[in-house]
Amino acid sequence: MTKNPKSDTQTLREAALHYHAYPNPGKLEIRATKPMANGRDLARAYSPGVAEACIEIKSDPADAAKYTSRGNLVAVVTNGSAVLGLGNIGALASKPVMEGKAVLFKNFAGIDCFDIELDEADPEKLAEIVCALEPTFGAINLEDIKAPDCFIVEKICRERMNIPVFHDDQHGTAIVVGAAAKNALHVAGKKFEEIKIVSTGGGAAGIACLNMLVKLGVKRENIWLCDLHGLVYEGRTEDMNPHKAAFAQNTDLRTLDEVIDGADLFLGLSGPNVLKPEMVAKMTKRPIIFALANPNPEILPDVAREVAPDAIIATGRSDFPNQVNNVLCFPFIFRGALDVGATEINDEMQIACVEGIAEMARMTTSAEAAAAYQGEQLNFGADYLIPKPFDPRLVGVVSSAVAKAAMDSGVATRPIDNLDAYRAKLNETVFKSALLMKPVFESAKAAARRIVFAEGEDERVLRTAQGILEETTETPILIGRPEVIEKRCERLGLHIRPGTDFQIVNPENDPRYYDYWTSYHRLMQRDGVTPDLAKAIMRTNTTAIGAIMVHRGEADSLICGTFGEYRWHMNYVQQVLGGGTYEPHGALSMMILEDGPLFIGDTHVRIEPTPEQIAQTVLGAARHVRRFGLEPRIALCSQSQFGNTTCDSGARLRAALKILDDKPRDFVYEGEMNIDTALDPELRARIFPNSRLDGEANVLIFAHADAASGVRNILKMRAGGLEVGPILMGMGNRAHIVSPSITARGLLNMAAIAGTPVAHYG
Repeated sequence: MTKNPKSDTQTLREAALHYHAYPNPGKLEIRATKPMANGRDLARAYSPGVAEACIEIKSDPADAAKYTSRGNLVAVVTNGSAVLGLGNIGALASKPVMEGKAVLFKNFAGIDCFDIELDEADPEKLAEIVCALEPTFGAINLEDIKAPDCFIVEKICRERMNIPVFHDDQHGTAIVVGAAAKNALHVAGKKFEEIKIVSTGGGAAGIACLNMLVKLGVKRENIWLCDLHGLVYEGRTEDMNPHKAAFAQNTDLRTLDEVIDGADLFLGLSGPNVLKPEMVAKMTKRPIIFALANPNPEILPDVAREVAPDAIIATGRSDFPNQVNNVLCFPFIFRGALDVGATEINDEMQIACVEGIAEMARMTTSAEAAAAYQGEQLNFGADYLIPKPFDPRLVGVVSSAVAKAAMDSGVATRPIDNLDAYRAKLNETVFKSALLMKPVFESAKAAARRIVFAEGEDERVLRTAQGILEETTETPILIGRPEVIEKRCERLGLHIRPGTDFQIVNPENDPRYYDYWTSYHRLMQRDGVTPDLAKAIMRTNTTAIGAIMVHRGEADSLICGTFGEYRWHMNYVQQVLGGGTYEPHGALSMMILEDGPLFIGDTHVRIEPTPEQIAQTVLGAARHVRRFGLEPRIALCSQSQFGNTTCDSGARLRAALKILDDKPRDFVYEGEMNIDTALDPELRARIFPNSRLDGEANVLIFAHADAASGVRNILKMRAGGLEVGPILMGMGNRAHIVSPSITARGLLNMAAIAGTPVAHYG
């Protein structure tokens, strides 16, 4: 069936307009960061309390970063005179673009942002307005201002303002181009100092990119700049300015076709179809082609490769490899600049940003980026020169490099003492579980435990194995076919290899097969398992194999469940590892929400637990919550509330409460109650003034797995909750069964939990 481009364009147009219009117009809103629920809050937020903050700032202007949002607030400023792909559409029509930029600041780097569209064409007057905004903002991002006006505005603002001023169209593009060029040269085996560059486009972005390449080592005499009128040469007067003149060549050559001969790198920031195939044929072997015009590049990649199959190509489009996208730069360079109170964004900070972005591409791709770009090859090389914007490690790597460069170059007014701690804090903002998992990872590092993964061929497990080797002292053991695991590691760009970095158990051919099936048979021979059945299970059932390894002391903990049904896995875990002091008595999930963690149990193990089993779950939950450095406040939840109904769940919870009350406990628990009563201390005080529970509950225990699992899934799917778990309680940390929806990061968290010796939590 032939696609209809017109129909596709119309569909995209309708979808985009609907996205901008609903459910509320635009892409931004303002939210309060402090409570405003009563007169006391009002008195602190506004008169008379607000005067105290004003007095402090008057006394020391630097305190504005302490008492206001200024230190985390950027203005995106434009007059709409050069909107990408649209031209001079004016200030008002540019507002959707600026709102989008503000959203990117927030989503990628946690920076608050106001978009400011100014109806002012005169560059000097525009600069005056921007300079007057300095008391409000911690930094200024100039956007979509036509050349050469943008040079004038930026120069005035940088000279007069004592906060960072950054023209993203120039310097953001230059930084990402610099990072892509650095890695392209690495792949091609070339050096900045030796290459010839031919560039088309004498606008702000093009000039800034050339200046950046000079800073990175390119010789100015090796740069040949062309524009609509041909080569920029000494003595040319047509459409010239000082910025172009800096790259003028002393030559009789006049056209792009004449100067492209022997070029190593073509840099296009001009228009469609400027670079012809016959021109590409004149370039050197392994040519580097950055055709960045949008939406149609100077040459399409497939056309270029017809004459240069070995070409390394980048574009500005998302449907080809190596998209040069400014979002790789501006959120993170501003994050680092704001955090150290930089007075400007200087060359050193920009080059640090280049280095950080380039370094990220050479690292193993994160599981989060791989999930966001499913189906794409994200291995460093000709088709992967720069990282993807949705790689959450960017903020930690790039922003910390920028902050260090600001401090080293003397423009930081609030230097950071510990850069490693700063980088860890940045990672905590994007990895929601990082802060809460910190004590668990620290405990895991103290013990070199062996963790066996039943589904060792799964991509998430392979990425987890690499993460374990990078972030813990644990030893991963994977159950799976070696040739399959080897090929998948290569395809995913993982550095780890089976047999070298981790152990493999091959169900199809392992020298321990006899030991495994005989061990399983001895355990199960009086439960109807024959030798032939034991042999078959040890050839096909990876969960049973992993459990046997733990049983035999060849592994310390099993993680299974990335596919399949929870209770199916539970059956084999219980068969092999249950009995005696080990008996599964509940699954506990930690849901990380915007306002903190909330633990939910029992989500999987017992459908309708008895009072004794509920009490067991409460005791286990209290122990596990403390593993995360938190003090448990446990609520037993039901539709019944402090005995007001005779429903079954209420009766069982009341009986469990009596069991718990039989002995002194070193944690707080209360019940039975509704969920809102558990989470709202004021409501609870009205209904049951003598409750032993103080504040909000952080653990909810249910009398039915349907209720617990339902709350867990609602929090995950509708409240943006990130799950850590489920943690299998009662098995002495010897086995954990995850859910099929778990991510690689979730598996790494579970590995850290499994890596903590049982003595650490009872």
